This record gives sequence, structure tokens and C-alpha cells, in this order.
Amino acid sequence: MPVSFSSATLSDRFPDVVAALRAAGCVFAEDEARLLLGAARTPAELTALVERRAAGLPLEHVLGWAEFRGLRIAVEAGVFVPRRRTEFLVEQALARVPHATVVVDLCCGSGAVGAALAAELGDVELHAADVDPAAVRCARRNVAGHGGRVHTGDLFAALPGDLRGRIHVLAANVPYVPTAEVALLPAEARDHEPLTALDGGSDGLDVVRRVAAEAPRWLAPGGCLLIETSERQAPAAAVAFARAGLAADLVVSAELHAHVVVGTSA
Repeated sequence: MPVSFSSATLSDRFPDVVAALRAAGCVFAEDEARLLLGAARTPAELTALVERRAAGLPLEHVLGWAEFRGLRIAVEAGVFVPRRRTEFLVEQALARVPHATVVVDLCCGSGAVGAALAAELGDVELHAADVDPAAVRCARRNVAGHGGRVHTGDLFAALPGDLRGRIHVLAANVPYVPTAEVALLPAEARDHEPLTALDGGSDGLDVVRRVAAEAPRWLAPGGCLLIETSERQAPAAAVAFARAGLAADLVVSAELHAHVVVGTSA
């Protein structure tokens, strides 16, 4: 049954929005209702927002933004939504290369990682790249305030050649879901995020291996490659880093259920 708030004032609609979201299966209905009410300017807008969310669109796509390390990151429809666990990757990059001046956000999606790193580091040369034009368009909005440049293309082929040997932080939030498991993802990801941001090949590590193999040519001495992966895949990812000549280290956040492999250049 369609929802409608056209005949009511927004200030009184909280219980009705919560009820509509609960009926649609939203686990955090109260929190989402507050965000949707805050985004709507009219009852008609509220109706449209709730209908989109009840239809299964990710909340971030409905709102047009996602929160990431205290930043409001613009997220367009069809663009990968930054996960909270990826904040751990940013924390590790800042801890290991606190004075980085050249940062690359590879497989950047919305550019959230690059924007968060630049916000903390200050005056950096920031580059981001993604194969998906929609992601590139979105990332440009998010890194513009940090003077970032965003490139379209496949991994390192997208980057300016003069970055070789100069990158201090290479953050690569690569796809790592095994192909056979993509169908098992929550519908919000499976149906509304690009397959290129999810599918990592037969064992989920195809892109990880490609990035690890080429990263040493791009990293500055002491520079770090950081990727996020799953607990199951982390040991094999670390092996790929070591084979490429990087000093590999696996770090885990139990709170965020995050596993990050860090490879340091000699």
C-alpha cells in the first residue's frame, strides 16, 4: 500500500514514517525516520523519500549522502556506498604515514577515503581513480574541496605517469566478494551498487593481486599500500603483497569487523 504524508505537517509524521519503514523491513527505522524527516522540505518530498527507501533503495542513495569519518560524502544513485568499517583503513593509513603528501584513492567509488585522508593530512596532492564514470563524477564533488583530481580508467592505467615512485599512501578499497557469493549479498548492495565495486573474481582476490603486483612501481620509499578484505581472504592477500616485494602486515578491528592488509615499500 503506497504511503502518503501529503495532508499532514512534517513535525507530526515521525510515528507514521517509522511505521512505514518498519513495514518495509528497515531494522533501524527510528534513526532512518529522523534522517528522512530532516531531508524533506515538504510532505510531498517526505512521501517520495519514504517510498524510495521502502522500495529497497539504500538509505544513502535516498538521502544523497553518507557519513564517513565525520564528513558528509555525496553519494549518487548507482555508486558504491562507503562502509563504516572502511574508516579503519583510513586510520591505519594516517597512523603509518602521518606526514604523507601524495595520496591516491584507487577504486575510489565516491572518493570517501581520499576525502577523509585529505581532511586529516591537510595540504596533500590527492588523486583518485575509478573505472565507473558515475563514481568518478561523484568523487569529483567530494574531493574538490581538497584540490583532488579524479581520473577514469582501470586501476593504475588511469593515473598520471608522473606519480610513479612518489605515492606515500595508496588506498585501494578493491572489490573482494567472490563471484559466486555476489548473489548472496544484501539486496541494497546487490541491486543498487555497481558489480565492478563488488565482484572480485573466483576467490575475490583478482583485483587485490593486480594492485599488489603493480603497486611497488608507484610507491615512494616507505610508502604504504592498504586494502580492505575479509577475514577468510586476508592471509592470501598478505601473501600476494609479499610476493610483490612489499612488507605485509595484517591489522584487524574487532569493533568494526574490519581486516586491512598493509604493504610497505622498501
